[in-house]
Amino acid sequence: MTTDVYSTLRVSNEHGVARIILDNPPVNVLDATMMCELRTLLTALADDSTVRVIVFSSADPEFFLAHVDMRIGERMDVLQELAASAPEDVNVFQAVGELIRHQPQVTIVKLAGKARGGGAEFVAAADMAFAATETAGIGQIEALMGITPGGGGTQYLRDRVGRNRALEVVLTADLFDAETAASYGWINRALPADRLDEYVDRVARDIAALPDGVIEAAKRALPADDFKEGLLRENDAWASQIRLPTAQRLISGGLRDGAQTPAGERDLEGLMRGVAH
Repeated sequence: MTTDVYSTLRVSNEHGVARIILDNPPVNVLDATMMCELRTLLTALADDSTVRVIVFSSADPEFFLAHVDMRIGERMDVLQELAASAPEDVNVFQAVGELIRHQPQVTIVKLAGKARGGGAEFVAAADMAFAATETAGIGQIEALMGITPGGGGTQYLRDRVGRNRALEVVLTADLFDAETAASYGWINRALPADRLDEYVDRVARDIAALPDGVIEAAKRALPADDFKEGLLRENDAWASQIRLPTAQRLISGGLRDGAQTPAGERDLEGLMRGVAH
C-alpha cells in the first residue's frame, strides 16, 4: 500500500512496517507544511493496528532533515493552525517530537545524511536511530543562530547523552559524526553505509513480526519520559532569544549567504560562524 496525498512525505506500508520518506527539496527543511503533514499522518497511524513499526528515511542522500525552515515565520497561517491543535504546554516544534515519542508503534530513523537543529531533534525523538558511518552527521546548530534548541532537543539530548555532553552539543554547535554520536548514546549505532538499509530493514521486519502484544508490553514497561517541565523551560529559553535582534540578524544573514541551499548546508556551521564574525 502506498499513499500519495502528501506533498513532503512519501508513505508505504507493507507487512506491518510503515516507511515514511521525508521529501522536501532542495535540502529537506522541516517546514510548516511538513510539520502539518507529519501530524496528520502520525495521528492516523496511531490508530492503525496493522502498523507495528515506522521507519523514517530521506529522499535526499545528503540531508535527512537540514533543520527547521529558517523562513517558517512567513507561514503564520499554518503555524497558527498547528498551535491551535498542539497539546497543552508544548510549542509547535516540540509537538512534532512529542508526537513521535508517544507513537504506539516502534519508531526508527535511518540516518544516511545530515540532521541539524530540528532534524537532530527529530532523530532523538524516535525510539531508535541507526546512521551511516561515512555520510551521516548530526548536530544542534541553533547557538550559531543566536538561539537555543526549541523543539525538544535539550530534553532529548540530556536523556540520551547526559548533561555534560548535552551542553557540549548545544554550545559547540558542531556537526557530530555517526561513530561519535553512537559512542555518546545519541543514536543506537553507526553502520557502514552499504549495510545501513539491510540492517534497518531487518530490525524493522523482525520487530513487526513479534507475537501480538509484545511491542505494546515493551513500550508500556519502557515508557517515554515525561519532559513537561523541561519542555516549558526549553521554550522559555528559546523564546527569550528568538525575539532578539542578534538572532534575527544571524538568521537573515545565514539565508543571505546560502543557508537552505545544498552548497550552503554542506558546511552550515562554517557559514554561520562566518555570518557571526
